[in-house]
Amino acid sequence: MINISTFLDANSKRLSKDIFYCPEHNSNYSSKEFLSIISEIGRILKSKNIKKGDRVLIYLKNSPEYLFSIFAIWRIGGVVVPTNRILTDDEIQYMIEDGECKLIITDEEAKDLVEKLNIDSYIPKFEELDGYREKDILPAEYTEWDDLCQLQYTSGTTGKPKGSMLTHGNWFTAIHNECEVLQLRKNDVALIIYPMAHVGISWAISALSAGALYIMMAEYNIDDYRNLCEKERVTVLSGMPPIIHTLSTHPEYAKQFSSVREIISGGGPLHKKIWRQFQHDYGIPVINAYGLSETIVIGTGTVIRAEDYYSADKYESVGHPVCLSEVKIVDSDNAKINLDKYKQGEIALRGGAIAKGYWNMPEATKKAFLEDGWFLTGDIGYIDKDNRLFITDRKKDMIVMSGWKIYPTEVEEILIKHEAVKDIAVFSINDCHKGELPVAAVIWKDMVNEKNEEKIKEDLINYGKKYLARYKIPRKIFTRDTLPRINGWKLLRRKLKEEYNNYFE
Repeated sequence: MINISTFLDANSKRLSKDIFYCPEHNSNYSSKEFLSIISEIGRILKSKNIKKGDRVLIYLKNSPEYLFSIFAIWRIGGVVVPTNRILTDDEIQYMIEDGECKLIITDEEAKDLVEKLNIDSYIPKFEELDGYREKDILPAEYTEWDDLCQLQYTSGTTGKPKGSMLTHGNWFTAIHNECEVLQLRKNDVALIIYPMAHVGISWAISALSAGALYIMMAEYNIDDYRNLCEKERVTVLSGMPPIIHTLSTHPEYAKQFSSVREIISGGGPLHKKIWRQFQHDYGIPVINAYGLSETIVIGTGTVIRAEDYYSADKYESVGHPVCLSEVKIVDSDNAKINLDKYKQGEIALRGGAIAKGYWNMPEATKKAFLEDGWFLTGDIGYIDKDNRLFITDRKKDMIVMSGWKIYPTEVEEILIKHEAVKDIAVFSINDCHKGELPVAAVIWKDMVNEKNEEKIKEDLINYGKKYLARYKIPRKIFTRDTLPRINGWKLLRRKLKEEYNNYFE
């Protein structure tokens, strides 16, 4: 049996310490208490006729209830369909119908939605769950390596979201690899901020597996983040490019992070200018990771590890394959052609955490999940002489202008170095003559105002021309206060394209 919830059984027999802390509720839980709570939720779900293999959608805010619900569904052999609370009613309805879900776990605020969807529901309440600490343990349902335990819907950068079919074996691999990469130990304290609906929550589950203390931040803000880190003497810290960017602009915060052994980054490109500045001011190795929903982050993927950090002096690689993973570069138009070192092409991954395919999408599955086990990621990159992976862009985000291929991240890496640029996104808009044109959305630093904005835009274009081929230069720069990101981090170029696509018409 490989039911992924059973590491809690093992830990409850050898550890009495707390493994989970939620500051918002001021509540701590040991492995035994955690196990008792998910056992009772599991019994409730069984009373609602949820059986092995049934899909259960979770529509909650980041909370202990969300985490307990995930494990309870796994415990009884069910299939978790995690969703983000910011999704619209129509988006939730699509996932319920596509995933053929039998039940929704939600809260009182979503009662109207539940009535509209005409689906059975369960509303866990924190006070109620806290009373389950001494309940009897529910034995885990027998599950095998390839038994489905999660439908992880992609962010839907193109078309409808696709449900990645993740198994208990996939999760076993992911937990093993993340524990090994971070060298997690039972005396570690891990502050993890990733949303419950995202596969990044695997870092938290890995910490639980190792018997470390996992601290959940239900809602991120920089002040609570740094104060918690200092107060709880955090050793393993989760971050993302925008957070590391913020920290790099506040070197005075560094003393609050003195206990941190490593910080995780992923979900988007960490510009080397920011990475280098953070390293200079904080001296904390960045565990720059690469993976996808279909691979449970680095369940199958690559990473810069703490021990090889100082050999990653270019501040741009996502490192080597993790244990049980393989990586190669293939031709973007023909996956049967393997490319040599430094040749840019599509990144392909193979390993134990690769999803079984896309739920109810046989054609999409056939295109991405090859018969020999390789998964085509849709990302563009290359491998250097030291076998380190470098990501240059999303295949779908690549701009093709009159046959010229333009990778947005390459352009962003240059333009973000301009002294007036705070954040930038390069994307394409349609052009009837050239097919696509590169443009940029920019958030400016305080030095830019209405009087000098046009002059600085011109200066930015000229700056780019010093370092980039002319065809890569954005044809227009749009000023913005924010950039569209999923959960504040993963950039949605599609949203920008939709907003500005008719600009030149």
